[in-house]
Formats: sequence, C-alpha cells, structure tokens
Amino acid sequence: MNYLARSGVPSSPAAQRASPTNAELLTSAEQRAAMAKVTARLIPLLFFCYVIAYIDRINVGFAKLHLREVLGVDSGVFSSVYGLGAGMFFIGYFLFEVPSNLILQRVGARVWIARIMIVWGLVSMSFMLMKGVTMFYLMRFLLGAAEAGFFPGVILYLTYWYPAKELARTIALFALGGVSAGVIGSPISGAILGLNGVRGLAGWQWLFFLEAVPAVLMGVVVLFTLPNGPQHARWLSDREKGWIQSRLSEEANRADSSQRHGLKDVFTSGRIWLLCLIYFLTNVGGYGFEMWLPTIVKGFSGQSDFVVGLINAIPYFIAGVAMLLYGQHSDRTGERRGHVAFAAISAAAGFAFAAYFKNPTLAMAGLTLAFAGLKSTLGPFWAFSTTFLSGTAAAGGIALINSVGNLGGFFGPYLVGIIKDRTGSNVAALLLLGGALLGAGLFALALPASARLPSGKTLTGVDGARS
Repeated sequence: MNYLARSGVPSSPAAQRASPTNAELLTSAEQRAAMAKVTARLIPLLFFCYVIAYIDRINVGFAKLHLREVLGVDSGVFSSVYGLGAGMFFIGYFLFEVPSNLILQRVGARVWIARIMIVWGLVSMSFMLMKGVTMFYLMRFLLGAAEAGFFPGVILYLTYWYPAKELARTIALFALGGVSAGVIGSPISGAILGLNGVRGLAGWQWLFFLEAVPAVLMGVVVLFTLPNGPQHARWLSDREKGWIQSRLSEEANRADSSQRHGLKDVFTSGRIWLLCLIYFLTNVGGYGFEMWLPTIVKGFSGQSDFVVGLINAIPYFIAGVAMLLYGQHSDRTGERRGHVAFAAISAAAGFAFAAYFKNPTLAMAGLTLAFAGLKSTLGPFWAFSTTFLSGTAAAGGIALINSVGNLGGFFGPYLVGIIKDRTGSNVAALLLLGGALLGAGLFALALPASARLPSGKTLTGVDGARS
C-alpha cells in the first residue's frame, strides 16, 4: 500500500508525476542526501514540539510542591489527591486518542497536529486559574483530551517517510524530546517558581502560563511548515519524492496478504493487546517516576526549587543519550524484542537499587539507571509495533497501543501517592515501579522474534489470535 493510500491524502498531479513507477533512480549519495534533508526538516521541528508537549504534561510535578493550599486538602491525603489528579491526564488521553489518530490519518498531519498543539496550550494556560480539587481533576482530564493523538500521530506520520529498518533510531530522535523536556524544563520550572508574587501571581501560576505559550506559537508554526507527506514537501524534488514513496511501497508489497489488516483486526489481535500490556507496565513505571521525581529529589536533598530542578535534569540527560545509542543499536542489528526486554529489566534493577540504598547519591544513581532503561525501550518498541500495520490499521493500532498503554500514566502516579500516604516512605513505591518494569521486560520476551513471518503464514499473538 503506497503512502497516499496509507495517509488518506488524495492523489495530486504532482504526486502522480512522482509515482514509484515513474521515479528515476537516485544514486547512493543522492539517496543519503534526500533522507538527510527529510531528517533535517522534520525531526528538529517535531522534536521541539514534543519538548513543549512533555513540559506541559509533567510540570505539574513542580507545581505540586506549592499546590496543597490551593487545592485545600490536608497533608495526610494530599499525596493521594495529587497522584489521582496527575493521572487524570491519561484518562482523557485514553478516551480521545484513537479517534484523534483516525482523524489525523484522514485530514492530514499538518492541520491536526497544529490543532492539537494550540488547544492543549490554551488548556494548559488556563491552569493558572485553578482552584480546588474538582477543578484540578477536570483540568488534568481536559489537558489529556486536548493532547490526545499527538505522540501516536507523529509515530504514524514518521512511517510515511521512513522504512521499518530506520524507525527505531528515528523514533528515538523524536522521543528524545521527552527526556530533553526534563533536561530543559526542570531548571526552567524551578526558576519560574521563583517568580512567586510578581504582579500578584503565585509562582505556580507563572509556571503554567509561561510554559503554555510556546505550544500555541509552535502550533501556528506547524500549520504553515509541516508537509502532510513526501508528495507535499516543496523542498524535495520530484525524483526524491518518487524514490521515498517507491521504497515504502516496495516494503509494503513484500508483506503477504495475511499482513494486511483492517481496523477491526486491530481490536482482535493478540499481539496488539500484548503490546498494549507491555506499554502499560512501562508507563506505570515511567510516569510514576516522572510525576514524583521533583518531590523525591526535594525530600532527599532539601534544596531550593531551582537546585531541585538542576538535579532533576540529570536522569533526563543520561536517559536521552542512552535511548539514542540504544535505538541506533537496535536498528543496526535489526533486533527489537530483546532490546525492549533488556532495557525494561535494567530499569527494574535501577528502581530496586534506589529503594535499597539510603545514601542519596547511590539512590539517585539507581533512579538514573531506571529512567535510562525505561526510556531506552521506546525506539525498539515502536519500531516493532509499526512494522506489521499499514493504512487505517496503522492509525488505529498505534493509537490503541499508546492510549491503553498510557493508562499506566494514570495508575503509576496514583498508586505512588496512595503508598506514600500510607507508608510515609518511597521504598514501597519504588519497588512497585520496578515490579511493573520487570513485568514489561518478561512480557516482551513473549513477543515473536520478528514482526513478520515467512510468506504464507499468518501472524499470531501469544494466544494464537490473528494479528
């Protein structure tokens, strides 16, 4: 199935002129130059958008240090209230993500990603007006609903440009925005909280306002600069467009008929649901960690908000380097399952170390290992998940995996909050997060070794359901 069919974008005369059947061959040097041009045009833009998205998603972890009086709750239940509110983001995300990705596939990435960014920026900005627990829960839900479809939409969009063998590194480059958000956003968030009292606004109000403005501005930039696909990229020649489309079409044509799916097949696939479970457990650990990391760092360091922000950036920086190198290695070897399993089990070990060691430096080293491991799962996981789906099934399948998986972002912070309220300690919470990553690693080993099977065989999940 060619790009135009996969993306739902109508064929144009320019597209027909650059069709694979009419495409002139490119030399190896021209091929490398064409893909370098694609990467240079797309990845920095999408990367920066994800940085903004992630900062708006997790800055509540810094605001939490100042929200107890705003929410009007006792200290004995505040952790549970905060954990539930932080997790409500993912309920809205879950409910609206599959419809959002199907709309993106129909109307095109440019308009839909721009719409997502502008709306989530406005919702995030309105957090500065928040009062009381009910409004906190509602605003987090609306933020999740507004952002739904961004991450899986970009993953789907990248399959319009890159073949499967290049996806792990490419996805890692994009997903690096998530960890870069921690490196960039943590010190900035800590510094913004220092504006407390300026023009009569609390520091947490400045935090939500100032960190939401870039989302609206970048939404406008996306609207005017992001092409829906290769055939709409004015900075590519017709020969380059034809070559990009032809190699994607050739890859799709190599799939036998058992690998061509409709949307309904996505919801009955054992493999898809196993991927949902793995991603769910990964996000229990990931968001349970990220939404509470500033609090954990504040607790063992006792430093100011700005210093906490600087310390908070360390795991993000190391995780960013690790996930990029790990994604490159997965692409180079062509192996996905073992990479996901090893990274997840390494993360579990990191959480166990952090729970065991009382020394703050050793505990921070354990947390850094945990975060580097869980972030390193992303490239090979999504490269595997996107390999055997195309068209509407790809839009629905990627969104289903991401939306169900992101429910872990609800349970992780909420369960950590409950455990902290009941035990007054981080130990049990860290062991819970480590157990989730251990489960993700073991379930990853149940995946087939490759996303495709020899011609003539059907793809099956662990329960034998057709994939």
